[in-house]
Amino acid sequence: MNRIRPTLLALALAAAFPAWAQTNAELLKELQALRERVNELEKKLQQAQPPGGQWGMTPQQAAEFNRIAVKTEALQDNFEDQGYKGLKITGWAEAAYIWNRNQKRAGFQFLNQQEDGYYYDTSYIGAVNLTLTKETDSGTIWKLSLMPNRSPGAVVDTKSIVDEASVSVPLTDLQTRLIAGQIPDWSGYEYMPPTLNPFITHNLLFDFTLPTTYTGVGLDLTRGKWWIRAMLANVNENIVQAKSREPVLVYRADYERGEFSGWGFAGLHGKTANYNCVDQACSKTMTHLFEVDGWYTRGDLTLGGQIGFGMQKKGAIIPDADGNFRDSRWWGVSGMAGWNFTPRLQGLVRVDYLNNAKNGGGLFGYNGYWTAIADGEASTTDYGDWRNGIGPDANLGCYPDPTVDGCSRGANRYALSLGLKYLFNEHTTLKAEYRLDRADRPVFYDVGSDSYKKLNHLLGASVVVAF
Repeated sequence: MNRIRPTLLALALAAAFPAWAQTNAELLKELQALRERVNELEKKLQQAQPPGGQWGMTPQQAAEFNRIAVKTEALQDNFEDQGYKGLKITGWAEAAYIWNRNQKRAGFQFLNQQEDGYYYDTSYIGAVNLTLTKETDSGTIWKLSLMPNRSPGAVVDTKSIVDEASVSVPLTDLQTRLIAGQIPDWSGYEYMPPTLNPFITHNLLFDFTLPTTYTGVGLDLTRGKWWIRAMLANVNENIVQAKSREPVLVYRADYERGEFSGWGFAGLHGKTANYNCVDQACSKTMTHLFEVDGWYTRGDLTLGGQIGFGMQKKGAIIPDADGNFRDSRWWGVSGMAGWNFTPRLQGLVRVDYLNNAKNGGGLFGYNGYWTAIADGEASTTDYGDWRNGIGPDANLGCYPDPTVDGCSRGANRYALSLGLKYLFNEHTTLKAEYRLDRADRPVFYDVGSDSYKKLNHLLGASVVVAF
C-alpha cells in the first residue's frame, strides 16, 4: 500500500485552501506532529501482526501453506513438462437400433465395419469417437480424432480408424492459418457427428453427393464475419496412384449474418476417382461440385437447408450403344426444421430431393456398376445400387443391352424423415426417427419378395453419450 507523505498532504491542503496559509515555523511544527502520528500508527500495526508473519495463521498453518504452494508449483511445472498444457480430450459414442423393411433386417448396430459399402441405413451410425486437441503457446493447433470401423477414413479404405488428423499453424496472426493433414469434408448444413446431427440418418445430399475426406494443405482465414478455407488435396484417398499428379481444389466460405443466422458455400473442382474405368489412364475424370447452405436458430425454431449441383465426366451408370460411358449430372435440395416443445424435447422434420435421371444415374462415388462389360459375366445387378436406390429401372434388364428403352433414365430420389430428440441430461441424448425413402423407378431391392420396389421404410432409435 502506498502511503501519502505528510509533506505532500500538507502542501496539497495549503494549495487547495490558500486562506489557511501559515508561517513557515507553524507549518513545520504541524508537519512534525503529523509525522510522529504516522510513525505511531505504523508501530501499532507491526505489533498487531501475528508472530508467524501471516495474517490469520499460526506458525504451523503458515508452514503448511508454504508446503502446499511449493507442491502446487511443482505439479504445474510437471503438467507443462508432460505436454498436458493446452490439451483437450473429448469423445462420444452412439448405440443405435435400425429396422429396414426391404432388407428384412432389425437390430442393434455398433462399431460394424465399412467394408460392405456405404449405405444410408448404416453411414456413420453406431460409431465411437475420441478426439485429442492440443494448442501450443504459439497458437498452433494439433488435432487427432479416432473412430474405429465407422470413420471417414474407413469409408475410403475400409481399414483406417482416423476421422481427422490435422495441424493448424498461425502465419501472420491467429486469423491467418496454414492447415494440413486429413480433414473431413466441410460441405453442407448437416454435420457428421451424432452430437451435432439432430437425426440418426443423414440427408440424401450428405450421403450421395459430397466427398468424405481431404488430404492436403491449404489456408484457413477469418476476416470479420467471414470464415474461408481452401485446400489443394487428394479427395477420398491418402496417397494418389501411379499416373495421377493433379491435386483437387476444395474450398468453403461461411458468412455469419448475426447471432441467429448464417450461410455458406463449398465446392470441389478437379479429377476424382471414376469407378467406371478399368484402365489406369481413365482412373480419374474431371468432377465439379458446388453447394450453398444456410441455417437459422432463434428461440424454439431451428432451420437448415442446402442446394447442390454436381457432374463427373464419364461418370454415368449406363453406357451408350458403343459401350462408351457418358457424363453423370445431378442436383438436389434438402431442408430441415426443428421445434423445441420443451427445453429438452425437440421435434424434427427433414425433406430431401435428388434429381439423378441423367444417363441412367450416377453420383459422386457411385458409379462403376456396369462391371459386366469388363468381366463378361451376365448379371442383372451390375448396373445400379439397389440398396441405396441409385440407377435405372431394375426391371428393364438393361444388361446386356443398354439401349433398351428407359435404361438411359436414372431414378430421382425422395426422402422424408420425422424425428424426436430428447436431452436426457447434460451428456446424454435420446433420438428416434422414422424415414420414408422413395424413387420414381423401382430401385429398392426387397430381399423377402426378390423384387424391386419404389419405396422403403426405416425406423431408428439411438442413445448418444458425449463428454
